Amino acid sequence: MVRIRSPREIALIEAANQIVARTLDMLEEHIQPGVSLLELDRLAEDFIRSQGARPAFKGYMGFPASLCISVDDEVVHGIPSKRTLEAGQIVGVDCGAEKDGYFGDSARTFPVGEVSPEKQQLMAVTRASLYKGIEQAVPGNFVSDIGHAVQSHVESYGYSVVRELVGHGIGTELHEDPQVPNYGAPKQGLRLKEGMCLAIEPMINAGRKEVYTASDGWTVRTRDGYPSAHFEHTIAIEKTGPRILSNGVAHG
Repeated sequence: MVRIRSPREIALIEAANQIVARTLDMLEEHIQPGVSLLELDRLAEDFIRSQGARPAFKGYMGFPASLCISVDDEVVHGIPSKRTLEAGQIVGVDCGAEKDGYFGDSARTFPVGEVSPEKQQLMAVTRASLYKGIEQAVPGNFVSDIGHAVQSHVESYGYSVVRELVGHGIGTELHEDPQVPNYGAPKQGLRLKEGMCLAIEPMINAGRKEVYTASDGWTVRTRDGYPSAHFEHTIAIEKTGPRILSNGVAHG
């Protein structure tokens, strides 16, 4: 069931998302060569709890950490560990928070020190595709218009869209209906309405679209070993169009 949220509920969803945005803003200062993934996770959990919220991912379906941290060819759902970041890597950080019964969810991919032009372009195109998708989230459009916009943009650069993982509705649960794929033909499926809240999250591979889940049961990786990037915003569909609820200072 797709829920239509009241202005009061949207304000509560936005409050949770602002905590997520501030967490990602804070983490950006710490993402550098030599920092461990566990340290980033600790920093995030401490900050989220300091805001009167709780990490939405920790314990969700058994996930052991507060952040999903995915490096280079890891697409999403990477489990923080003692390993340290190295210059030239890119790292996707997916963060969620729950406050007062409502959820926030956002992700960014960051460079670790200086990265190659190829990785810079992958990040830039993936981030741009997120905004192309968001532009389609207007009343009267279809959910497939979002994915079509994402797919058209990234494939024009020779990149590929992960099929197995999609965006989603969000509100009083972390994952709600509808699913929001990042690919597909336009004008199909559910019509978008004012009051819907969606987490739109392109996961884009530099190489082929095929992925697999690693032996830890969580980390999704590209089959060809090429890098992947991930950006996500939670949005509310308003009468005049989409409004991003998870904007941060550095990434408005």
